Order: sequence, then structure tokens, then C-alpha cells
Amino acid sequence: MSSKPPLSATHYVAPLDETPLVAIDKVSVDKKPSNLYIDAWRDMRKRILFYVAGLGVLLVVIVAAFPTLFTSLDPTDCFLNFSNDPPSDGHPLGFTKQGCDVYARIVYGTRSSLSVGLIVTAIVTVLGIVIGALAGFYGRWVDAVLSRIGDIFFAIPYILAAVVIMSVVPREDRTILVLSLAIGFFAWPSTARVLRGQILSVKSSDFVMSATALGVSRFRTLLRHVLPNSIAPVIVITTIGLGGAIVAEATLSFLGIGLPSDVMSWGKDIAQAQFDLRNNPMTLIYPSIALSVTVLSFILMGEVVRDALDPKARARR
Repeated sequence: MSSKPPLSATHYVAPLDETPLVAIDKVSVDKKPSNLYIDAWRDMRKRILFYVAGLGVLLVVIVAAFPTLFTSLDPTDCFLNFSNDPPSDGHPLGFTKQGCDVYARIVYGTRSSLSVGLIVTAIVTVLGIVIGALAGFYGRWVDAVLSRIGDIFFAIPYILAAVVIMSVVPREDRTILVLSLAIGFFAWPSTARVLRGQILSVKSSDFVMSATALGVSRFRTLLRHVLPNSIAPVIVITTIGLGGAIVAEATLSFLGIGLPSDVMSWGKDIAQAQFDLRNNPMTLIYPSIALSVTVLSFILMGEVVRDALDPKARARR
């Protein structure tokens, strides 16, 4: 029986000068570290829409925080002898039917609308993060119970719920905080549902398994590893939801069950001006423009943030 020589393969190696190892193995230590949020910030800085929306948001915040920089008039000083008067010196937008300065009321109404929007957003964000994170990470009966609670609240329109609550609240108790609680307590299910879905996809990642293998507690893993890598969609929802909260406040004030009469509100001014639409339409148009610009600024900012935090959207542009 003849034995055959073992098969041998010829290996060809390219010359070192043609494939230098430096070009392959060199690690760049001078390059700045990057992550999702750094890449998002670099992307936002290149978009004109970011500066347009940012300018609108910044203007609203400054007007709300420092109204006296924009007007020295008291919005509650109303004189019937100025009823529906046109613009004049010191009164660029004219007067309402009650003789109130339209410009001053718009300036001071910014604080009320933004305050309600921020408080509602804070309530929605806290409730949504807590409930969505616990339901998505722990699963089982925790997920079943919290998801069913979320479904119950999701089935109730938060505007309708706020209308019912504010209708039974005495007029003297209708403060900014009470109105914000009435809106925010029913508006969190969307945030919780989005975060729950994101956590379900993140908790099966390798870094979560590594943290568990190292003996890190589940709650610490949730706070240190899972939640920071799942929070991006919540940031987008929060930014857009702020505009929705301002609209909700204006809607309730328009219906007469929002803020009290001594607190400036764009929705209340729009409701009062609707009866003078034919005689003096500008008293309705001016606060409507202020409301629209404010809401549009926050919505545009949310759109920019959403596109920046989505790597697929960045790649398509």
C-alpha cells in the first residue's frame, strides 16, 4: 500500500512595504471620543432649523423670565375709555374691548403658558420614566400590572380628563400647579410605552449581561446601564410634548376652566376676543400668533432632536 505525501498549501505573503502594519494597527489617540449624544450635537449644529427653533425657544424663555424687559405696563390695568383703540405710542398692538393693553397681556401670558408647559412636562417625564423603566426591565407580573394601568390611562384623553377635573375645582383654587397636575397626571402613558419598548430591546445587550455576571444588582444595572442607553426617545417626546402641554393650557383657559382671571393666559384672551372678531380681529390674532409661534418653536426643536438622535435619519441626509 503506497502512502501519499500530505497535501501542502502554498502561502503567499505580501511584502511588508506594500501592506505596512502601521496603516492597519495604528490607533488614533488624538481623536475626540464620541457617543450618541455627541454625534447628535454635532449634527444639530449643522442645521439651520436648529438655530431657528432655538432662537424661538430662547426668546420665549427670556420673555417668560423677564417680562419687565419688554414692557413696563401692568396687564391688569384696563380702562374702558381705551376700549378697542388702535395702536398708539407705547401701545404697539392696541387695546382689548375692556381697555387692556394687548402687548402687555401677551408678554405676561408667556410666563403662565411656559410655566404650565414645564410643570406638565416634568410630571409626564417622571411618571413615564419610572413606570416605563420598571415595566420594561423587570417584566413578568410587574410589566403586566403597570402595562394594564397604562392602558387604562391611555384610553382616557388627557384633555377630557383635565376638563372634568378643573370643572369641579373651585375657581379660587385653580392655580398653575393644580392645572398642571390635572393635565400631567393623565398624559404620561405615551412616554411610558415608548420607554418600555426601548428598554425591552436594550436589556438583552451584551453589556447588560456583563454587568449581571459581575454581580451588579438589577436595580443598579437599570440605573447605570439600561436607562441611559434607552432615554433618547424620551428626550424627543419631552421636547415635543412641551408644546402640547402649552396647547392644553390654552384650550382649558379658552373653555373658561383654566387659569383664574387674575393670571394672564393666551387662551383666555383668545376666548374674550372671539366676540369682537368682526370689529377688532387683531385682539384675537395677536395672542393666537404668540401661541402658534411658541408651540411651533418647541415642536421644531423636537423634530431636530429626533433626527439628530436617529443614526438612520442622519445617514439619509
